[in-house]
Amino acid sequence: MADITQHDEAGRHSLSIAGDLNIYAAASAKQELLQALEAVDQLQVDLSGVEDFDSSGVQLLLLLKREAGRQHKPLQFVGHSFVVREVIDLLNLGAQLGDPLVIPKHEEGARS
Repeated sequence: MADITQHDEAGRHSLSIAGDLNIYAAASAKQELLQALEAVDQLQVDLSGVEDFDSSGVQLLLLLKREAGRQHKPLQFVGHSFVVREVIDLLNLGAQLGDPLVIPKHEEGARS
């Protein structure tokens, strides 16, 4: 289950996703994420709390990115967790999502 928390600070709208963003959680998260995007002029999504991520989660991020483009709204994914980076890298979707994937210092070299 994905736990989605919205934050509004000094005109910046962001939300954080914690828990699972997989086949079991994506359908319920979809409507909440699309509504959050609809309600703001720009959105930043923190993925650092995502613990399980699969192709359904990928589809949801791609849908959100496409919908933001359709609405001419900036959307940025930040704080990609290890599992999110791993799947995005495996599917070679970094460029399509358009956001830098920052690898924390303590995780450099951890992949074999």
